[in-house]
Amino acid sequence: MTRKALGPAGLQVVQAVQAAVSSRMLVACSGGADSLALAAAAAVVGLRNRWGVRAVVVDHGLQAGSGQIAKQTAERLWTHEIAAEVVAVDVDADKVGLEAAAREARYAALSTAAAPDEVILLGHTLDDQAETVLLGLARGSGVRSLAGMPPARGPFRRPLLGVRRAVTRMACEEFGLEWWEDPQNADARFTRARVRHDVLPVLEAQLGPGIAEALARTADAARADADCLDALAAAWQGPMDAETLAGLDPAIRWRVLRDWLRAAGSQELGSVHLAAVDELITNWHGQKGVDVPGLRVVRVAGQLRANDPKPS
Repeated sequence: MTRKALGPAGLQVVQAVQAAVSSRMLVACSGGADSLALAAAAAVVGLRNRWGVRAVVVDHGLQAGSGQIAKQTAERLWTHEIAAEVVAVDVDADKVGLEAAAREARYAALSTAAAPDEVILLGHTLDDQAETVLLGLARGSGVRSLAGMPPARGPFRRPLLGVRRAVTRMACEEFGLEWWEDPQNADARFTRARVRHDVLPVLEAQLGPGIAEALARTADAARADADCLDALAAAWQGPMDAETLAGLDPAIRWRVLRDWLRAAGSQELGSVHLAAVDELITNWHGQKGVDVPGLRVVRVAGQLRANDPKPS
């Protein structure tokens, strides 16, 4: 990208990227303001440090004309001297729902496209983090669901978790980038869209400004607690013996159960499932078993066992 003076919003985004990376970058770009600002900032950081920067535009094929939008986004990036390619994916929403399936397909495509020495940059902002915490609170799934999105996990980085969405739009204006507004972001059929346009504005109006920042700070605190408890649970190597499990602190025991069930093949576990399995330990009175997603858990001779579910 051609060198020029940075505006205040562009500078904030550039500083966020500079603080988060130290190697070549692959930017996931949807064409929205957040990811376009991220790509432009990454190009500035890459130029300063002589790190390679390129972008991938994932076409989920879920909207009419999505292929053309993805192509235009890639062309816009090339115009600003950011190498970009379009990757089309198939989204199978039969098992996990549309949003989750699209996310899985997108992350798989990005992981495949990335070189071993590249980090993958995602354009989630502080506003996205606040929405994620509220959604986790609504699900009632415990402290991990309040931990929001981590700044880094594996090859993925989220440099903009401390940057407001309004800043990325101003940054695009400063960079001379025209962004695309995804209509799904305003579609009330999607829970996140309702949180974004209805719930958070009401909280700001009734409780005062700074709610999004407070929710983001909550995510940071919850993540630290959840990481600590998860590490303690991961270190536990005992048998799935009901008496032994009963002696664990509930916060550790539930994580041990969660990890055990996931390893056995159960996904999309919620607190209601873990509570039911925990009853086999703490409130045993001869239950025949408990059904969780993809598995049936039984207690036999004091041991928990996870089996394939009984045919309906």
